[in-house]
Amino acid sequence: MSENNIQEQINELNRKMDIILEEMYAQRNSRIEKEDLAKDLSIVGKDMFAHSVTVLDQAGVELDGEALTALMIKIIRNIGTFNQMMDTLESANDFMKDVSPVINQVGLDAIAKFAEFEQKGYLDFFKELMSISDNIVTHFTVQDVRDLADNIVSILEMVKNLTQPDMIGAINNALTVFKSMDTENIPEYSMWKAFRTMQSPEMKKSIGFMITFLKNLSASMYKDDENKKSNN
Repeated sequence: MSENNIQEQINELNRKMDIILEEMYAQRNSRIEKEDLAKDLSIVGKDMFAHSVTVLDQAGVELDGEALTALMIKIIRNIGTFNQMMDTLESANDFMKDVSPVINQVGLDAIAKFAEFEQKGYLDFFKELMSISDNIVTHFTVQDVRDLADNIVSILEMVKNLTQPDMIGAINNALTVFKSMDTENIPEYSMWKAFRTMQSPEMKKSIGFMITFLKNLSASMYKDDENKKSNN
C-alpha cells in the first residue's frame, strides 16, 4: 500500500471523526437546552401551582390531590383522543369558513325570491288558499270526507267524461247561447205559438234529443238497479 493511499484513509477517518464529534456536540447542546427548558418550565410550573393554590385557598376551594392526579393521568392517557378532537374542531372550523359564503348567498337568494313572490302576489294567493281550506274544514265533517273517499273513483270518472272534447264543446255552446240570451226580456209564448214553434226542424230535433237522452238515462238507471240487486 502506497503512502498516498494511507494518507487518504487517514484523512477520511479524520473527516468521519469530525462529523461524529459535531453530532455529539449537537446532541450535547440539545440535551443542555432541553434540561434548561425543563428547569425553566419546572420553575414556572411551581410558581403557577403556588399561585393557583393561593387563589383557590382564598376562594375557599379544597383540592383533592388523588383526584387531581387521576385527572392528569386520564388526560395524558387520552392525549391522542384530545388531538383527534382538536383536529376535528379545526376541520369543522375550516369547513364553516368555506361554507359560510355559500350559506350567506343562499340566504340572500331566498330573501330575494320571497320578495319576488310577494311582489307577484304569490303570498296573498297562498293566504287565500288557506282561507279556502279553513272554509272547507268548517263546512264539511269527517264523515263527508270519508264519503268523498268512497266515491272518489266515480267522481273522477265523471270529471273525466266531462273533460272529453265533445262534452267540453257542448257545455261551451250551451254557455255561449245562455250568455247571448237577453234574460231580462224573455218573450211570452202561448200554447198555440209554442205548438207552432215545436213544428220547426230545430225544435223537433231538440225534442228528439231530449227524449233519446231520457230514454237512455232511464235504461242506464234500470241497469244499475238490476246490477245492485244481483250483487245483493
